[in-house]
Amino acid sequence: MTDRSWLDWPFLDDRHRALERDVAAWRDRDLKIENDDDPLAACRSYVAQLAAGGWLRHAVPDPAADARSLDVRTICVIRETLGYASGLAEFAFAMQGLGSGPIALFGSEALRRTYLPDAASGTAIAAIAISESGAGSDVAAMQTTARSDGGEIVVDGEKSWISNAGLAAFYVVICRWPEGGDRGYIALVIDADNPGLSVSAPIDLMAPHPLGTLTFANCRVKKAAIVGEPGQGMRVALGTLDVFRPTVGAAALGFARRALDDAVRHVRARHVFGKPLADFQLTQAKIADMATAIDGAALLVYRAAWLRDRGVDRITREAAMAKLVATESAQRVIDDALQLLGGRGVVRGEAVERLYREIRALRIYEGTSEIQKLIIAGQVLKD
Repeated sequence: MTDRSWLDWPFLDDRHRALERDVAAWRDRDLKIENDDDPLAACRSYVAQLAAGGWLRHAVPDPAADARSLDVRTICVIRETLGYASGLAEFAFAMQGLGSGPIALFGSEALRRTYLPDAASGTAIAAIAISESGAGSDVAAMQTTARSDGGEIVVDGEKSWISNAGLAAFYVVICRWPEGGDRGYIALVIDADNPGLSVSAPIDLMAPHPLGTLTFANCRVKKAAIVGEPGQGMRVALGTLDVFRPTVGAAALGFARRALDDAVRHVRARHVFGKPLADFQLTQAKIADMATAIDGAALLVYRAAWLRDRGVDRITREAAMAKLVATESAQRVIDDALQLLGGRGVVRGEAVERLYREIRALRIYEGTSEIQKLIIAGQVLKD
């Protein structure tokens, strides 16, 4: 990266600075960039590569460790560093953490010992299932329901827009729990080979991504599969998102830094009207806006992560600010970079063209930008 001054900010410790150097060196030396025409195969490869490099242990804690061993700044640094080279590689890393996060943060000792070691070693790919076709941001519209039946829980319904659908070995599924009242939800771990679970064909997106729909029909699990307390499933979901939402902003930072670097190289080398494109004031204005947007977003991302790592239980407002500003800023930075590259910027295969497609989804998943604004305003008005 051209600008590494952010590594000296007080939000980071020396171990984070050393980590960034190590991950960047590994990325440039060992990471094999896969063809994303088959995102399921590509993500399998990335999980295996990340496991071999020892990086997954930073996203998935040891089952005997306290959940606080999940260092959010570490996850941010790794997502940003991987995102600079590959959106699917950083996604594969992040999903191992997000998919196993509810178990790490809220699961019983038995669940932690059953699922976390395989997630950390890459032998089991993880996923979390919250969204539905009619209940994305509106969780109150969720229709997937769980009920007690003797010593088992029975799940019926459908989950859509699920990352790692068809790829994961297990899913943490958030369902309605009528036994807990109108606001009752439950979180359950459901293995991919459960006979009551089926997975649709992958959804084809503008930027390749392993995404699909899960259908539950009389899907039975033991009560030991409950994550947290029955009726408190939404607390499990939101508590997990609080931890990982700032890291979405970190991924966006990786995208934005790559776009800025490619733009700077281009405007220095490209000559128009007898001088470098970089010498024109309009070019310099864009570069200034891009660099400022990246620094502003990075400050919010690492502030949120730092607060969580200091022991603050809920960083709902700070996490929402980090995701909102980082993803929206990255969209503008990448758009400006493409504009500076001109015709070259829209050529398939160029890094900025790929980033232009990849960044769009980050403004939607784990809570749209509009939902982040509602969260922020709600926190401000509440305070």
